[in-house]
Amino acid sequence: MMSDKAPPTPKSRAQGAVRSQGLFPSEAEIARRLSQTPAEWAAKAIVLERDGLPRVDPIMGGRFWPAVEAYWRRRYGLHSIEPSQPDGKENLDAL
Repeated sequence: MMSDKAPPTPKSRAQGAVRSQGLFPSEAEIARRLSQTPAEWAAKAIVLERDGLPRVDPIMGGRFWPAVEAYWRRRYGLHSIEPSQPDGKENLDAL
């Protein structure tokens, strides 16, 4: 049986790559990044939005990925982790 859908053109493949790599990835790409199927993610995103998950931006057509990452870091208590500060000059003769 033949598919009614035309094969992707180089331009449409390139546009798909951009949608998976940009700051506003598609919902399917977010699902992939979070190890979910698109259907699982769609159901979970509705619940998680009530808890603060960023909504899909109506102008950009996607969720702002840095805000999505920040949401997960806050959810798991990792939002305030900072790199450690150096404790002073090394003294290799101290021993």
